[in-house]
Amino acid sequence: MNDARTTVYRERFTMVCEYIARHLDEPLSLEQLSSLACCSPYHFHRQFQAFSGLPLYRYIQWLRLRHASWRLAFNSQDKVIDIALDAGFQNPESFSRAFKIAFGLSPSQFRSNPDWLEWHRRVPKMASQEQQTMDVRIIDFPATRVAMLQHRGSPDLVNTSVANFIAWRKSTGLSPVRQSQTFGIAWDDPATTEPQAFRFDICGSVAEPIPDNGFGVINGEIAGGRYAIGRHSGSLDNVSQTVWALFRDWLPASGETLRDAPVFFHYLNFVNDVPEHELLTDIYLPLK
Repeated sequence: MNDARTTVYRERFTMVCEYIARHLDEPLSLEQLSSLACCSPYHFHRQFQAFSGLPLYRYIQWLRLRHASWRLAFNSQDKVIDIALDAGFQNPESFSRAFKIAFGLSPSQFRSNPDWLEWHRRVPKMASQEQQTMDVRIIDFPATRVAMLQHRGSPDLVNTSVANFIAWRKSTGLSPVRQSQTFGIAWDDPATTEPQAFRFDICGSVAEPIPDNGFGVINGEIAGGRYAIGRHSGSLDNVSQTVWALFRDWLPASGETLRDAPVFFHYLNFVNDVPEHELLTDIYLPLK
């Protein structure tokens, strides 16, 4: 397959994956999706699996179950039956069976005690959508007081620390998620750091120092200064690709020099609230 045909092929199946992500709460038929890819239903299954790494039905179900798992873990007010129906299942029983096959726990067990290590082990690697061209801007970021939970250990367990930080927010009323900013400070690259040495700080902006607490949340500050900001759209599974694009493509052409400070993320919305394709995350690169 020549380069031009390969590009057209990737564009068509990328469009199919994007369509699926945007319509997970609707029926998705083979005829409809194969038409989008401009190929026959007969050949579509094999081509889609070659592109995405999963058969069509499993790909759709995994996306739905992934979102359901985040709602179970972080949205305690959502009823299991509502999560099941939103995930395309006709009843809680069929949802529970599929969820247990996928993650090794029933929905109620996962809600009570999510096993994120097992979750990451079981979730298949699916086709990643390429980040669109970024508009990078440079700002003077003010020093920002934050409440901080320092995650130390496997990146696959960051969601356990996130749940702990959410519990602190909800129980104290400090740094409320709807009125405050939420940040993640990326000290290390998970691709090149041993799991036991990985460091990541989960932060929420606060107006005043926070008191001692049993959650391990401490007072901290994100350093002010000049930062380049690039926006990542979509799944956080691919955020490292956007970070490296900033380092690889934007930085050399900009004439800017990095300052000795960590990259951090500003989360504009959350995966338990919106579909993955709607996630927006600003990446802050520290500049001299």
